[in-house]
Amino acid sequence: MRRKTKPVYYGDIGVGGDAPITVQSMTNTDTRDVSSTVKQIKALTEKGCDIIRVAVPDMDAAKVLNKIKKQIDIPLIADIHFDYRLAIEAVNQSVDGLRINPGNIGSKERVKEVVKVCKEHGVPIRIGVNSGSIGREYLRQYGGVNETSMVQSALDHIKILEDMDFTDIVVSLKASDVRLTINAYKKMAEYVDYPFHVGITEAGTMMTGTIKSSIGIGSLLLMGLADTIRVSLTENPIKEVEVGRQILNVLGLRRDNVEIISCPTCGRTEVDLIKLVKEAEEKLKDLNAPLKVAIMGCVVNGPGEAREADIGIAAGKGVGLIFSKGKIIKKVKEEKLIDELIHAIKKTYGC
Repeated sequence: MRRKTKPVYYGDIGVGGDAPITVQSMTNTDTRDVSSTVKQIKALTEKGCDIIRVAVPDMDAAKVLNKIKKQIDIPLIADIHFDYRLAIEAVNQSVDGLRINPGNIGSKERVKEVVKVCKEHGVPIRIGVNSGSIGREYLRQYGGVNETSMVQSALDHIKILEDMDFTDIVVSLKASDVRLTINAYKKMAEYVDYPFHVGITEAGTMMTGTIKSSIGIGSLLLMGLADTIRVSLTENPIKEVEVGRQILNVLGLRRDNVEIISCPTCGRTEVDLIKLVKEAEEKLKDLNAPLKVAIMGCVVNGPGEAREADIGIAAGKGVGLIFSKGKIIKKVKEEKLIDELIHAIKKTYGC
């Protein structure tokens, strides 16, 4: 059961409430380079990114945000640190949302100035508290970095916004430690009904980051404690979107792309199954259809073991079977397996 939250809107994209869980990413271009930034955002959009965030390190970056926004098709969020004036300029540049870390943006008065302009323009604020940016007073009071210091820090800054009658709030409580992240969100859910932006910050490279993010984000999704997600990888941001969408896909939360299942190989495998799976992944990666496709390495058990798949292949020595829902459709030569599989998908499912 997904947690009931107040809906917040970045442009026309809802977060929380009854809105679908969205996938976010962040550009790694120089925001001041409008052309490169727009190009990357469009590439991310094609891969299924729902909401994009850009770094705003200085006023030059802030002043080009509207130029970027006019050329993209998804909501634009400005990521602000240290200088509240950048947040105000970003709002004036018509961004769809702000991400600020109240612990490093300055005094309460400066936060209030940001809130005031957001309220005037209808721009939501994501309160982002990371484990590495908790204020010293919270670390002293609550015994260092833990879920309590993270949550209390966020609650105090949320109160500043609420005291100004501002409730278009999204909350994030990220850490690079998976358990700490999960515990922080669980604790925060006891206090507020604002939507949660969920992720494991500084998760690492492709392998490690994917594992940590899948465990952390996946756990919170299964608990119903996530409304929008961002996978943080030391990689091309496109990989973040692909992993994020796949996490939602395998949990059945957004079935709008192909899920490939495949066996781990064994002594019965008589084909280069790894090669076959990689070929299938490459040729099916842009197919936007909620299908489960099986690539199995054994003609004996393949159709049975992958009976729940919508369609699949079971390869043998020089030959393979194409099956759907466990029923064999046809027998084909090994070298034609993937092409025949794709033909069968198009014929059977019209995609």
